[in-house]
Amino acid sequence: MTAISRIAAFTATSDISDEARAVARAAVQDTIGVILAGAVEPAAKITQRVARTDGATGPCRILGTNYLTGPSYAALTNGTAAHALDFDDMCWTTLAHPSAPLVAAGLAVGEIVDVSGLAFLDAYVVGFEIEAVLGATMNPGHYESGWHCTSTMGTIGATATAARILGLNSDQTARALAIAVSEASGIKENFGTMVKPLQGGLAARNGVLAALLAKESFTASMRALDGPQGFLVAMQSTNKELSHYLDELGLRWEIIENGITVKLYPSCAATHPTIDTLLHLKTRENLSVEAIDVVEVDVDPVTPTVLIYDQPTTGLEGKFSLQYCAAAALTFGRVDIDTFEPDQMRQSEVQRLVPRVTMQVDPKLGRDAPPLTQARVKVRLKDGHVFERFTTGAKGYPEHPASSSELDDKFLGCARRVVGQEEAVKALHCLRGMSDMSSVRRLTGTLVPSSPQPAP
Repeated sequence: MTAISRIAAFTATSDISDEARAVARAAVQDTIGVILAGAVEPAAKITQRVARTDGATGPCRILGTNYLTGPSYAALTNGTAAHALDFDDMCWTTLAHPSAPLVAAGLAVGEIVDVSGLAFLDAYVVGFEIEAVLGATMNPGHYESGWHCTSTMGTIGATATAARILGLNSDQTARALAIAVSEASGIKENFGTMVKPLQGGLAARNGVLAALLAKESFTASMRALDGPQGFLVAMQSTNKELSHYLDELGLRWEIIENGITVKLYPSCAATHPTIDTLLHLKTRENLSVEAIDVVEVDVDPVTPTVLIYDQPTTGLEGKFSLQYCAAAALTFGRVDIDTFEPDQMRQSEVQRLVPRVTMQVDPKLGRDAPPLTQARVKVRLKDGHVFERFTTGAKGYPEHPASSSELDDKFLGCARRVVGQEEAVKALHCLRGMSDMSSVRRLTGTLVPSSPQPAP
């Protein structure tokens, strides 16, 4: 039995526990919130315009708008919106943002078949677990070689989610996964540009397309994943053998054991340990920007391959700049969506501090924790005082989970960017009861503006 066949059997037939569904429900709530917030971002609006220009029609909602389109474009536009602010969740096994492709693909096909909320959550869990198997097998080599796991592994996870919702059998699902392997792509060199969120949208679109093609009897190689010229070899997997991790598929559940990291700051996750530390120091020590001489941050060897902008000029670049995120945390005492707007980035106080933030590699960091999760932060004051903190993780990580009220506040704050308070509260109520929801169309019907919008 090939690896693809084993994964397909799990996708089509696995039973999902209530505990896993509960984690998935919270992740879906968070993701739909960031889709709504991201729907008005330039990258998302461009994909919406392209969908309309291309004449795509169908029953699927572009969230945060009054427009309907076909499933592929719905997945593309919603997946791009989900990742547009870099406010969507993380998984440290995959080094990916899992939910953007999974939720966008699931909603797109879910509206075609009008799936129940419970079935939607089960499909999400299946896609998440398959991505986790790939992440455990392929990383860190795959990620360090320049691949964007949200797009590469996300394509395969989104395919599994779409196949499960469409009710594909094991054979059909296997073909869908094999098709997805040839669609998967995405590179880290495009971080800090519109292409990064687009890659999340493409993963969702790829998953929908692969599942729909397989449903119509499209053929593909069952060795596309682990064959001698397959996915693992071509994409620089650390391990070329999946069997150990496949043996655990369905026996241990990544979504329960290691969970999902929810972002409380809309920037690259690698900035979060530093942001958390500096916000804490600023409050505890009442630090003023004028008193700071330099800020020195030690990071693991992978972090500089992600945080590639030391002097960012745009908001998208700022999200991948440790220097800007650190300076913003100390200057404003917060890091939120507005932090990456042009007027905030141009403020003289934060601009004076950015060059005084340095990032250097400490090879000892990251040895006992996933990449991007550790930092040693030193704040040197002009009067000679030094504050130093070492941290692993940040608020929102599974070890330091966000509270239910924090998740609700994040959702409402995101949703209010495009819908009114009343609509946002109604959508949150629907999401809380997702396990009992008979139709996802009931949910998507709440995720539209209260008044017509101008064309994107």
